[in-house]
Amino acid sequence: MNQLRKYVSRSRPVWLVSLVMLAAHAGCGGANAPANGGATAGGDNSGTNGNGSTGNGSNGNGGSGDGGAGGGSTGTGTGTPVPTTGNPFAGAQLYVNPDYAAEVDTSIAADPADAAQLAKMKTYSTAIWLDSIAKVARVGAYLDDAAKQQAASGKPVTTVFVIYDLPGRDCHANASNGELSLSAGDQSRYKSEYIDAIAAAFAAHPNQRIVGIVEPDSLPNLATNMSDPRCAAADSIYRDSVAYAIKKLAAANASLYIDAAHSGWLGWPNNLTASATIFSQVLQAAGGADKIRGFATNVANYSVLNETPEQFDYQGNPCHDELTYAQKLGQALAAAGISNKSFLIDTSRNGRGDIRQQWGSWCNVHGAGIGARPVADPAPGIDAYYWVKPPGESDGTADSAAPRFDQACSNADATPGAPQAGEWFSSSFINLVKNANPPL
Repeated sequence: MNQLRKYVSRSRPVWLVSLVMLAAHAGCGGANAPANGGATAGGDNSGTNGNGSTGNGSNGNGGSGDGGAGGGSTGTGTGTPVPTTGNPFAGAQLYVNPDYAAEVDTSIAADPADAAQLAKMKTYSTAIWLDSIAKVARVGAYLDDAAKQQAASGKPVTTVFVIYDLPGRDCHANASNGELSLSAGDQSRYKSEYIDAIAAAFAAHPNQRIVGIVEPDSLPNLATNMSDPRCAAADSIYRDSVAYAIKKLAAANASLYIDAAHSGWLGWPNNLTASATIFSQVLQAAGGADKIRGFATNVANYSVLNETPEQFDYQGNPCHDELTYAQKLGQALAAAGISNKSFLIDTSRNGRGDIRQQWGSWCNVHGAGIGARPVADPAPGIDAYYWVKPPGESDGTADSAAPRFDQACSNADATPGAPQAGEWFSSSFINLVKNANPPL
């Protein structure tokens, strides 16, 4: 995603209250909220991909990948039922992906002097990116592992997946282009081999809390980048595919959040209105807004929670941070007939502001730091701060001769030497940890 692109169920009365509370804040200056720590998302103690765009319509998202738990599923659907309604993060432990811990171990081996600090990252939950059909076979194994943790602790364990294999994926950037084209055959594969298979794995684990973040870099492109022939060609296919994914994946134990870009992409009033209209249309096609829990913002992006001084010009965008953006997006959604929805904000790499010369920089931004730790109910209307983008996984290659190279990955804000999207970028990971805010 190369403009200000990258990036936060079911109905719930709190948003009606929170919308009134947040509306009391004038403009988009920055609604305040605590940035609590914690490896779990308990009731009390509680991100590919990059993205960016400048001007009044931008987007940007790097790709993200995931190793995989290996093997198939034993179909663990038994056990003591746990509450699966309401905020899926509240009162729950968050599943810690063993593959991410293994990636962290490679950096610890390369930098033993900082081992103690780096090792702390192994205790936090990160989303599992399903960015290819091949990775769907591992969904059951992840959920089986989570079920064992749940049985041992007696507490709900929430596992977060990113649904990310749309035909013609990421139509306005190169770094995270996917495996499926816009052909009729690939559209069919997306539904039958990808979405249907994920839905079956979710259904086989009815007593577990599952979160699905639906297709980053898709619908926001339709709101701002229709001048790109690739996005224009993808319009109807994106709408149909996302609606199908929502319809098939929605379940009592599966809380879905549609990707809603970030403040620097959709924060302008006309973009908010356009995107809310598109979300409404797609949800109608999916069977209604009650199919989803809410919206995910800042996925794999670097936008701060609360306004900070910045090097770039806001270009008339009144939303200078993600909390204000969630407020304004909630208002736009309500005007489009979508109410009582919650937000999830990716805080994996947004701990520091004033690090970008261009608001549209989204690829392996130099100087970035780990942000607020995963936590439930951190602010009114916000279900969770969560690490959707696994910190340390690249947004895209810096090698101009490599496939999927995007110019955003070699601009003045990007970290040199980055590998392909989703691959481990150890030096960047170490810097993210050292720049963490709050400190680890």
